[in-house]
Amino acid sequence: MKKIVIGGQIEKGAIEELLQKYGKGNYEITVKTDIDAAMALKNGTADYYFGACNTGGGGALAMAIALLGGDKTATLGMPGKTASEEEISQSVAAGKIAFGFTSQDMEFIISNVMKALESKGE
Repeated sequence: MKKIVIGGQIEKGAIEELLQKYGKGNYEITVKTDIDAAMALKNGTADYYFGACNTGGGGALAMAIALLGGDKTATLGMPGKTASEEEISQSVAAGKIAFGFTSQDMEFIISNVMKALESKGE
C-alpha cells in the first residue's frame, strides 16, 4: 500500500478527508508537520506529499523543496492560477511526488492527482 503524508501549513484535516475520499482506501494517509512529512519522503517511508498554504508553494512545499529538490515538487494551485487537469496529470507522469496548493483549489487538485496516480497504477 502506498503511503501519503500531509504537510504544509493549513487545512490538514480537510486534505486528509479529501485524500480518503478520492484515494478509495488504497493509501495509508498520515498527517505530519511539514518537515516530518518531507523527511518521510526523503527517507522512503512515504511515497507522496500533499500540503496547502496561502500561496500554494511557500509553506505548502518549502521543506519538500529544501529536502527533495524542485524537480520532485509541483505547485498545482496558487492565488489566481490553478493547474489544469492535463497539467496535473503531466506533473504526476513526470515523477513529481510532492504537491502544493491553496485551500480553495484543494478538492479539484486532490481529485485530479489521485485520478492521475490511479491511471499510473499507483
